[in-house]
Amino acid sequence: MTSPNATVGDDLPSLLLLPPPPQPATRLALNATYEPSLKAAISKLKNERGGKDGSILIVALASPILTGNFRRQKSLSWTHAQSILADLYSIISVVCGQLSIPTEMHGGPGSVDVRVVLVHHDPSKPPVTDSKAAIAPNNTVIVDLATFAAAYHPWKYIFHPNNEPGYKLLSSYLKLFEGIQSLKQSQLVVVEGGLSMSIESSATSQSSIQTTPHSVVCLGGTFDNLHPGHKLLLTAAVLLLKVPEKGTSDPCQFVIGITGDELLKRKKYVEFVQSWDERVANTIEFLSSVLELSKDGWKKRQTPQITKKGDDSVALFRDGTIEVRCVIIQDAYGPTITTENMDALVVSGETRGGGNAVNDRRKETGWRQLEIFEVDVLDAEGIVHKSAETQDFASKISSTAIRKRKAESRSRI
Repeated sequence: MTSPNATVGDDLPSLLLLPPPPQPATRLALNATYEPSLKAAISKLKNERGGKDGSILIVALASPILTGNFRRQKSLSWTHAQSILADLYSIISVVCGQLSIPTEMHGGPGSVDVRVVLVHHDPSKPPVTDSKAAIAPNNTVIVDLATFAAAYHPWKYIFHPNNEPGYKLLSSYLKLFEGIQSLKQSQLVVVEGGLSMSIESSATSQSSIQTTPHSVVCLGGTFDNLHPGHKLLLTAAVLLLKVPEKGTSDPCQFVIGITGDELLKRKKYVEFVQSWDERVANTIEFLSSVLELSKDGWKKRQTPQITKKGDDSVALFRDGTIEVRCVIIQDAYGPTITTENMDALVVSGETRGGGNAVNDRRKETGWRQLEIFEVDVLDAEGIVHKSAETQDFASKISSTAIRKRKAESRSRI
């Protein structure tokens, strides 16, 4: 992600700790709770400009998202989790649109690459007094607060909301983080806390129907100039993975069909379309934010190792238990009709029809149909302080809009 030898003044990622969402977690309530904190943290990083690629902000939403009494038998409600992710990325997109901040990966000085990580933490349960930060993954990609503290470091800044849930979460986190990174007081930044709502018991978040995880999950897209819509799709998709134990010879697979260069030659501002290899590298780099776990923190995450297997690009995470395979898409179906061993296909509301077409083709072939999971689309619903920029944010974060901005920026030079 960044230089392992970086210091406070260099381009380390920053962290924003967010306490559990209000119940019920409507968009209006989420916006009132989180928008002020997100806006303050993003604004500070924008004003510092960052390095040549801008700044990175990891938003850790700590909430009791997993159920199950045993470490290897955890489960979650995918519908609930992806909805929270979509709402957060929508708020982030609106904030960045209002402040004219690019939020794609490697967006240049003044950009803020915001990445949301879901962390399991139940503040209603008493903390374990002798708890230490340690990497102990479960059978999902979501980790607990102790594992997060052990694997995600060092930080440039740690932001936290100025309210009771925010301070309580910071206290729990810093106890786990003790001895991992020496922090100066200036690195702990209090930001506006928004509406502080009482949190119902953890049973509230566990009441949704739990989702059966899958060993092979598939997703397709262009992933050009990787932006919040892409980040949402990728994060939501990996939540469906059933992660095996360390030492397995059969990892779970996340198969990502990425549109080949030939199919993108007629795109607007085609000269700013990233190459397939660059789009693969950015996709895997982003996924390392969610999947990679190392006690060395960013030192092991700087450049995820990508190996070639034929035309595919493959990266392994979590001691080889998760395989990410990027495949070139040359048609509307991609690997879904050339690879029989698949379980689930993730689509957005905009590509729902494509999922149905895939299953029709698989049925014709005599293959079992894929379970289709639909991710919510980014929108400005529930945003209180609306403006022209708010209403138009979706067009501003599209890959085409990003390429247009780059073209206009070059013409001014």
